[in-house]
Amino acid sequence: MSKKYTSLGLMSGTSGDGVDASIINSDGVNTFETIKDKYYEYDSNIYKDFHFLKERIFNLYDLKRLSKEVNELERKITLFHAKIIKELSINNDKTLVGFHGQTIYHNAIEKISRQLGDGKLLYQLTKKRIIYNFRENDILNGGEGAPLTPIFHQLIATKKKIKLPICFLNIGGISNITIVKNKKGYDELFSKDIGPGNCLIDTWVRKNSDKKFDRDGHLASIGKKNEIIFEQAQELYYNRNKEKKSFDTNDFDISFSRGLSLEDGTTTLTEFTGSIIGETLSLLAKDDKIFEDIIICGGGRKNNTLIKTIKKNLLQKFKISMIDNLGIDGDFVESQAFGFLAIRSYKKLPITFPSTTNCKKPCSGGKIVEN
Repeated sequence: MSKKYTSLGLMSGTSGDGVDASIINSDGVNTFETIKDKYYEYDSNIYKDFHFLKERIFNLYDLKRLSKEVNELERKITLFHAKIIKELSINNDKTLVGFHGQTIYHNAIEKISRQLGDGKLLYQLTKKRIIYNFRENDILNGGEGAPLTPIFHQLIATKKKIKLPICFLNIGGISNITIVKNKKGYDELFSKDIGPGNCLIDTWVRKNSDKKFDRDGHLASIGKKNEIIFEQAQELYYNRNKEKKSFDTNDFDISFSRGLSLEDGTTTLTEFTGSIIGETLSLLAKDDKIFEDIIICGGGRKNNTLIKTIKKNLLQKFKISMIDNLGIDGDFVESQAFGFLAIRSYKKLPITFPSTTNCKKPCSGGKIVEN
Protein backbone atom coordinates (compact mmCIF):
# COMPACT_ATOMS: atom_id res chain seq x y z
CA MET A 1 0.00 0.00 0.00
CA SER A 2 1.34 3.43 -0.96
CA LYS A 3 2.23 5.83 1.81
CA LYS A 4 -0.39 8.50 2.46
CA TYR A 5 0.43 12.12 3.13
CA THR A 6 -1.48 14.97 4.72
CA SER A 7 -1.36 18.00 2.45
CA LEU A 8 -2.69 21.55 2.58
CA GLY A 9 -3.59 22.98 -0.83
CA LEU A 10 -3.70 26.78 -1.09
CA MET A 11 -5.24 28.18 -4.26
CA SER A 12 -5.69 31.84 -5.19
CA GLY A 13 -7.86 32.11 -8.29
CA THR A 14 -7.70 34.65 -11.09
CA SER A 15 -10.59 36.56 -9.50
CA GLY A 16 -8.03 37.71 -6.94
CA ASP A 17 -10.53 37.85 -4.09
CA GLY A 18 -8.97 35.41 -1.64
CA VAL A 19 -7.52 31.98 -0.92
CA ASP A 20 -9.21 28.58 -0.93
CA ALA A 21 -7.58 26.23 1.57
CA SER A 22 -8.06 22.45 1.62
CA ILE A 23 -6.48 19.86 3.86
CA ILE A 24 -6.49 16.44 2.23
CA ASN A 25 -5.09 12.97 2.80
CA SER A 26 -3.82 11.06 -0.23
CA ASP A 27 -1.11 8.80 -1.60
CA GLY A 28 -0.87 11.04 -4.66
CA VAL A 29 -2.08 8.24 -6.92
CA ASN A 30 -5.24 6.31 -6.07
CA THR A 31 -6.54 7.55 -2.72
CA PHE A 32 -8.05 10.85 -1.68
CA GLU A 33 -9.93 12.13 1.35
CA THR A 34 -10.95 15.68 2.22
CA ILE A 35 -10.30 16.68 5.81
CA LYS A 36 -11.20 20.37 5.78
CA ASP A 37 -12.06 23.19 3.34
CA LYS A 38 -12.09 26.88 4.20
CA TYR A 39 -12.09 30.17 2.30
CA TYR A 40 -10.06 33.21 3.36
CA GLU A 41 -10.98 36.54 1.79
CA TYR A 42 -8.16 38.96 1.00
CA ASP A 43 -8.23 42.24 2.88
CA SER A 44 -9.32 45.19 0.76
CA ASN A 45 -5.77 46.46 0.27
CA ILE A 46 -4.47 43.21 -1.23
CA TYR A 47 -7.57 42.89 -3.41
CA LYS A 48 -7.29 46.45 -4.75
CA ASP A 49 -3.49 46.33 -5.15
CA PHE A 50 -3.66 43.06 -7.06
CA HIS A 51 -6.22 44.23 -9.60
CA PHE A 52 -4.62 47.66 -9.98
CA LEU A 53 -1.27 46.02 -10.67
CA LYS A 54 -2.49 43.18 -12.90
CA GLU A 55 -4.41 45.55 -15.14
CA ARG A 56 -1.13 47.32 -15.97
CA ILE A 57 0.84 44.18 -16.90
CA PHE A 58 0.36 43.17 -20.53
CA ASN A 59 3.85 41.86 -21.39
CA LEU A 60 7.18 40.84 -19.93
CA TYR A 61 8.44 44.43 -20.12
CA ASP A 62 5.58 45.58 -17.87
CA LEU A 63 6.32 42.77 -15.43
CA LYS A 64 9.95 43.90 -15.15
CA ARG A 65 9.10 47.61 -15.12
CA LEU A 66 6.74 47.12 -12.20
CA SER A 67 8.99 44.64 -10.38
CA LYS A 68 9.16 46.71 -7.18
CA GLU A 69 5.39 46.78 -6.84
CA VAL A 70 5.17 43.11 -7.82
CA ASN A 71 7.68 42.13 -5.12
CA GLU A 72 5.94 44.23 -2.46
CA LEU A 73 2.59 42.63 -3.23
CA GLU A 74 4.18 39.17 -3.31
CA ARG A 75 5.42 39.66 0.23
CA LYS A 76 1.96 40.73 1.43
CA ILE A 77 0.34 37.73 -0.23
CA THR A 78 2.94 35.36 1.26
CA LEU A 79 2.33 36.77 4.75
CA PHE A 80 -1.41 36.30 4.20
CA HIS A 81 -0.86 32.63 3.33
CA ALA A 82 1.36 32.18 6.41
CA LYS A 83 -1.50 33.38 8.62
CA ILE A 84 -3.80 30.81 7.02
CA ILE A 85 -1.37 27.98 7.75
CA LYS A 86 -1.03 29.08 11.37
CA GLU A 87 -4.79 29.54 11.83
CA LEU A 88 -5.47 26.03 10.51
CA SER A 89 -3.16 24.77 13.26
CA ILE A 90 -1.48 22.01 11.32
CA ASN A 91 0.49 20.31 14.09
CA ASN A 92 1.92 17.54 11.93
CA ASP A 93 5.43 18.65 10.94
CA LYS A 94 5.30 16.23 8.00
CA THR A 95 2.33 17.99 6.41
CA LEU A 96 3.00 19.21 2.87
CA VAL A 97 1.81 22.63 1.72
CA GLY A 98 0.86 23.05 -1.93
CA PHE A 99 1.31 26.80 -2.42
CA HIS A 100 -0.02 27.92 -5.79
CA GLY A 101 0.28 31.66 -5.25
CA GLN A 102 -1.56 34.43 -7.08
CA THR A 103 -1.10 34.52 -10.86
CA ILE A 104 -0.11 38.03 -11.92
CA TYR A 105 0.97 37.23 -15.49
CA HIS A 106 0.68 34.21 -17.77
CA ASN A 107 1.83 34.16 -21.38
CA ALA A 108 2.26 30.85 -23.17
CA ILE A 109 4.00 32.45 -26.15
CA GLU A 110 6.61 34.15 -23.97
CA LYS A 111 6.91 30.92 -21.96
CA ILE A 112 6.29 32.57 -18.61
CA SER A 113 3.79 32.10 -15.82
CA ARG A 114 4.40 34.29 -12.79
CA GLN A 115 2.66 33.50 -9.53
CA LEU A 116 3.01 35.86 -6.57
CA GLY A 117 4.16 33.75 -3.66
CA ASP A 118 7.59 33.39 -2.04
CA GLY A 119 7.99 29.73 -1.15
CA LYS A 120 11.21 30.24 0.78
CA LEU A 121 9.72 33.03 2.88
CA LEU A 122 6.61 30.94 3.55
CA TYR A 123 8.85 28.13 4.82
CA GLN A 124 10.72 30.53 7.09
CA LEU A 125 7.44 31.78 8.53
CA THR A 126 5.79 28.39 9.03
CA LYS A 127 8.53 25.73 9.05
CA LYS A 128 6.29 23.54 6.91
CA ARG A 129 7.39 21.67 3.79
CA ILE A 130 6.40 24.03 0.99
CA ILE A 131 5.85 22.95 -2.61
CA TYR A 132 5.39 25.89 -4.97
CA ASN A 133 6.13 27.14 -8.50
CA PHE A 134 4.16 24.26 -10.03
CA ARG A 135 4.22 25.54 -13.60
CA GLU A 136 7.90 26.22 -14.30
CA ASN A 137 9.10 22.69 -15.07
CA ASP A 138 6.26 22.14 -17.52
CA ILE A 139 7.14 25.36 -19.35
CA LEU A 140 10.82 24.37 -19.46
CA ASN A 141 9.73 21.15 -21.16
CA GLY A 142 7.77 22.88 -23.89
CA GLY A 143 4.40 23.07 -22.13
CA GLU A 144 2.20 26.07 -21.44
CA GLY A 145 2.13 25.59 -17.67
CA ALA A 146 -1.65 25.13 -17.64
CA PRO A 147 -4.15 23.64 -17.02
CA LEU A 148 -2.78 21.67 -14.04
CA THR A 149 -5.86 20.01 -12.56
CA PRO A 150 -6.60 17.20 -15.10
CA ILE A 151 -4.78 14.47 -13.18
CA PHE A 152 -6.93 15.32 -10.14
CA HIS A 153 -10.09 15.32 -12.24
CA GLN A 154 -9.14 11.82 -13.37
CA LEU A 155 -8.86 10.73 -9.74
CA ILE A 156 -12.30 12.18 -8.98
CA ALA A 157 -13.76 10.27 -11.92
CA THR A 158 -12.20 7.05 -10.61
CA LYS A 159 -13.11 7.58 -6.95
CA LYS A 160 -16.72 8.54 -7.73
CA LYS A 161 -17.08 5.78 -10.34
CA ILE A 162 -18.22 8.24 -12.99
CA LYS A 163 -19.23 6.85 -16.35
CA LEU A 164 -16.59 7.69 -18.96
CA PRO A 165 -15.87 9.60 -21.05
CA ILE A 166 -16.65 12.69 -18.96
CA CYS A 167 -15.96 16.39 -19.40
CA PHE A 168 -15.13 18.54 -16.38
CA LEU A 169 -15.88 22.20 -17.04
CA ASN A 170 -14.20 24.52 -14.56
CA ILE A 171 -15.47 28.10 -14.65
CA GLY A 172 -13.03 30.30 -12.79
CA GLY A 173 -11.65 33.57 -14.11
CA ILE A 174 -10.80 31.53 -17.21
CA SER A 175 -12.93 28.58 -18.28
CA ASN A 176 -11.13 25.31 -18.92
CA ILE A 177 -12.06 21.71 -19.57
CA THR A 178 -10.69 18.28 -18.80
CA ILE A 179 -11.90 15.29 -20.78
CA VAL A 180 -11.27 11.98 -19.02
CA LYS A 181 -11.58 9.07 -21.41
CA ASN A 182 -10.15 6.35 -19.20
CA LYS A 183 -9.63 5.80 -15.48
CA LYS A 184 -5.96 5.07 -16.06
CA GLY A 185 -3.42 6.19 -18.59
CA TYR A 186 -2.26 9.75 -18.91
CA ASP A 187 -2.71 9.69 -22.67
CA GLU A 188 -6.44 9.32 -21.97
CA LEU A 189 -6.54 12.88 -20.58
CA PHE A 190 -7.19 15.99 -22.62
CA SER A 191 -7.43 19.54 -21.35
CA LYS A 192 -7.26 23.17 -22.40
CA ASP A 193 -8.50 26.64 -21.54
CA ILE A 194 -11.47 27.47 -23.74
CA GLY A 195 -11.96 31.16 -23.11
CA PRO A 196 -13.16 33.66 -20.51
CA GLY A 197 -15.02 32.42 -17.47
CA ASN A 198 -15.83 34.97 -14.80
CA CYS A 199 -13.07 37.44 -15.69
CA LEU A 200 -14.96 39.75 -18.06
CA ILE A 201 -18.11 39.80 -15.93
CA ASP A 202 -16.17 40.38 -12.70
CA THR A 203 -14.08 43.17 -14.21
CA TRP A 204 -17.12 44.95 -15.61
CA VAL A 205 -19.03 44.75 -12.32
CA ARG A 206 -15.98 45.80 -10.29
CA LYS A 207 -15.34 48.85 -12.49
CA ASN A 208 -18.97 49.96 -12.71
CA SER A 209 -20.29 49.31 -9.21
CA ASP A 210 -19.23 48.74 -5.61
CA LYS A 211 -19.62 44.97 -6.07
CA LYS A 212 -16.89 42.41 -6.81
CA PHE A 213 -19.01 40.12 -9.00
CA ASP A 214 -22.53 39.46 -10.26
CA ARG A 215 -23.95 37.34 -7.46
CA ASP A 216 -26.10 34.51 -8.84
CA GLY A 217 -26.13 36.29 -12.22
CA HIS A 218 -28.76 38.76 -10.98
CA LEU A 219 -27.52 41.80 -12.92
CA ALA A 220 -27.27 39.78 -16.12
CA SER A 221 -30.83 38.54 -15.63
CA ILE A 222 -32.31 42.05 -15.63
CA GLY A 223 -30.18 43.72 -18.34
CA LYS A 224 -30.52 43.64 -22.11
CA LYS A 225 -27.98 42.20 -24.52
CA ASN A 226 -26.57 44.71 -27.01
CA GLU A 227 -26.63 42.72 -30.25
CA ILE A 228 -24.15 44.90 -32.16
CA ILE A 229 -21.52 44.83 -29.41
CA PHE A 230 -22.12 41.12 -28.86
CA GLU A 231 -21.44 40.31 -32.52
CA GLN A 232 -18.34 42.51 -32.58
CA ALA A 233 -16.99 40.72 -29.50
CA GLN A 234 -17.59 37.29 -31.03
CA GLU A 235 -15.83 38.25 -34.25
CA LEU A 236 -12.85 39.56 -32.27
CA TYR A 237 -12.63 36.36 -30.22
CA TYR A 238 -12.88 33.94 -33.13
CA ASN A 239 -10.07 35.77 -34.93
CA ARG A 240 -7.74 34.97 -32.03
CA ASN A 241 -5.33 32.07 -31.92
CA LYS A 242 -7.48 29.32 -30.44
CA GLU A 243 -4.77 26.67 -30.63
CA LYS A 244 -3.39 27.79 -27.28
CA LYS A 245 -3.80 25.49 -24.32
CA SER A 246 -3.88 28.37 -21.85
CA PHE A 247 -4.98 31.97 -21.46
CA ASP A 248 -4.37 34.86 -19.09
CA THR A 249 -7.28 37.02 -17.97
CA ASN A 250 -5.55 39.93 -19.72
CA ASP A 251 -6.02 38.09 -23.02
CA PHE A 252 -9.59 39.40 -22.83
CA ASP A 253 -10.87 42.89 -22.11
CA ILE A 254 -14.16 44.69 -21.61
CA SER A 255 -13.45 47.70 -23.83
CA PHE A 256 -16.07 46.64 -26.38
CA SER A 257 -18.80 47.14 -23.74
CA ARG A 258 -17.87 50.75 -23.04
CA GLY A 259 -20.91 53.02 -22.83
CA LEU A 260 -23.42 50.38 -21.74
CA SER A 261 -25.30 50.54 -18.44
CA LEU A 262 -24.17 48.31 -15.57
CA GLU A 263 -26.97 45.83 -16.23
CA ASP A 264 -26.76 45.83 -20.04
CA GLY A 265 -22.98 45.47 -19.95
CA THR A 266 -23.23 42.55 -17.53
CA THR A 267 -25.85 40.86 -19.68
CA THR A 268 -23.87 41.34 -22.89
CA LEU A 269 -20.66 40.02 -21.33
CA THR A 270 -22.48 37.08 -19.78
CA GLU A 271 -24.11 36.22 -23.12
CA PHE A 272 -20.71 36.50 -24.83
CA THR A 273 -18.96 34.32 -22.25
CA GLY A 274 -21.73 31.71 -22.30
CA SER A 275 -21.75 31.56 -26.09
CA ILE A 276 -17.99 30.92 -26.23
CA ILE A 277 -18.18 28.15 -23.62
CA GLY A 278 -21.28 26.49 -25.10
CA GLU A 279 -20.14 26.57 -28.71
CA THR A 280 -16.60 25.41 -27.86
CA LEU A 281 -17.90 22.45 -25.83
CA SER A 282 -20.11 21.47 -28.76
CA LEU A 283 -17.24 21.61 -31.24
CA LEU A 284 -14.94 19.59 -28.99
CA ALA A 285 -17.58 16.90 -28.51
CA LYS A 286 -17.85 16.44 -32.27
CA ASP A 287 -14.25 15.36 -32.83
CA ASP A 288 -12.46 12.28 -31.54
CA LYS A 289 -12.72 13.50 -27.94
CA ILE A 290 -16.40 12.60 -27.84
CA PHE A 291 -18.28 13.09 -24.56
CA GLU A 292 -21.92 13.44 -23.63
CA ASP A 293 -21.76 14.26 -19.92
CA ILE A 294 -20.45 17.51 -18.40
CA ILE A 295 -19.67 18.17 -14.74
CA ILE A 296 -19.35 21.85 -13.81
CA CYS A 297 -17.12 23.17 -11.03
CA GLY A 298 -15.62 26.55 -10.09
CA GLY A 299 -17.23 29.78 -8.90
CA GLY A 300 -18.97 30.37 -12.22
CA ARG A 301 -21.31 27.45 -11.57
CA LYS A 302 -23.16 29.71 -9.10
CA ASN A 303 -23.96 32.26 -11.80
CA ASN A 304 -27.40 31.02 -12.80
CA THR A 305 -27.65 33.32 -15.81
CA LEU A 306 -24.28 32.21 -17.15
CA ILE A 307 -25.19 28.53 -16.77
CA LYS A 308 -28.49 29.11 -18.60
CA THR A 309 -26.62 30.91 -21.37
CA ILE A 310 -24.11 28.06 -21.73
CA LYS A 311 -26.93 25.53 -22.03
CA LYS A 312 -28.67 27.71 -24.59
CA ASN A 313 -25.54 27.75 -26.76
CA LEU A 314 -24.87 24.01 -26.70
CA LEU A 315 -25.35 22.69 -30.22
CA GLN A 316 -26.25 19.20 -29.10
CA LYS A 317 -27.73 17.41 -26.12
CA PHE A 318 -25.53 16.93 -23.05
CA LYS A 319 -26.21 15.66 -19.57
CA ILE A 320 -25.06 18.52 -17.32
CA SER A 321 -24.60 18.33 -13.55
CA MET A 322 -22.80 20.22 -10.78
CA ILE A 323 -19.83 18.59 -9.08
CA ASP A 324 -21.56 19.28 -5.75
CA ASN A 325 -23.97 16.46 -6.66
CA LEU A 326 -21.04 14.09 -6.20
CA GLY A 327 -20.52 15.20 -2.61
CA ILE A 328 -17.65 17.51 -3.57
CA ASP A 329 -17.78 21.23 -2.80
CA GLY A 330 -17.30 22.88 -6.18
CA ASP A 331 -15.61 25.89 -4.58
CA PHE A 332 -12.64 23.84 -3.41
CA VAL A 333 -11.80 21.49 -6.27
CA GLU A 334 -8.70 23.46 -7.25
CA SER A 335 -7.37 23.89 -3.71
CA GLN A 336 -7.84 20.15 -3.16
CA ALA A 337 -6.10 19.60 -6.47
CA PHE A 338 -3.03 21.56 -5.39
CA GLY A 339 -2.87 19.58 -2.19
CA PHE A 340 -2.87 16.48 -4.40
CA LEU A 341 -0.30 17.95 -6.82
CA ALA A 342 1.94 18.80 -3.87
CA ILE A 343 2.01 15.13 -2.90
CA ARG A 344 2.74 14.05 -6.47
CA SER A 345 5.50 16.66 -6.72
CA TYR A 346 7.03 15.49 -3.44
CA LYS A 347 7.01 11.91 -4.78
CA LYS A 348 8.51 13.08 -8.11
CA LEU A 349 5.43 11.89 -10.01
CA PRO A 350 4.29 13.72 -13.16
CA ILE A 351 1.58 16.37 -12.87
CA THR A 352 1.38 17.51 -16.52
CA PHE A 353 1.30 15.61 -19.78
CA PRO A 354 1.59 16.26 -23.53
CA SER A 355 -2.20 15.99 -23.93
CA THR A 356 -2.91 18.48 -21.12
CA THR A 357 -0.32 21.26 -21.53
CA ASN A 358 1.56 20.39 -24.76
CA CYS A 359 4.73 19.54 -22.84
CA LYS A 360 7.14 17.21 -24.64
CA LYS A 361 6.92 14.47 -22.00
CA PRO A 362 5.15 13.85 -18.66
CA CYS A 363 6.60 16.35 -16.19
CA SER A 364 6.89 16.49 -12.45
CA GLY A 365 6.49 19.95 -11.01
CA GLY A 366 6.71 22.04 -7.90
CA LYS A 367 9.83 23.27 -6.14
CA ILE A 368 10.28 21.85 -2.65
CA VAL A 369 11.48 23.87 0.36
CA GLU A 370 11.92 21.85 3.52
CA ASN A 371 15.10 23.11 5.21
